Amino acid sequence: MKFQTSNPDGVYAPPKNYSQSARVPGGSEMLFVSGQGPQNVSGATVGVGDMAAQAAQVFHNLQTILAAHGATFADVVKVTTYLTDMSQLAAFNAARAKFYGDAKPTSALIGVTALVDPDWLVEVEMVALI
Repeated sequence: MKFQTSNPDGVYAPPKNYSQSARVPGGSEMLFVSGQGPQNVSGATVGVGDMAAQAAQVFHNLQTILAAHGATFADVVKVTTYLTDMSQLAAFNAARAKFYGDAKPTSALIGVTALVDPDWLVEVEMVALI
């Protein structure tokens, strides 16, 4: 593994899909990925009103970008997720689990009132080691 995640004693140890910290060795090459929304290759929004479809498109986009740099979700150190409807978290997490597998990067989940496109329900940005 290119980095080490941990849940130090004295803080909550999340049981599911993220870690409290990640230690990156010096000299590592980092990939910063811009926030990805539910847009297909033509720029059209996918799955208007459907969190599962939008999350799947977002993770497809992220997977494509990671692969272009020789990386996978296992290489993701930090992820930030923006959701416009927190009641849809279960649908988002189900889509996320299909892509991340056992990877547990550090994570932030932020509820927002709107994203750049009013039809977007989700946007995700990340940092990976390559």
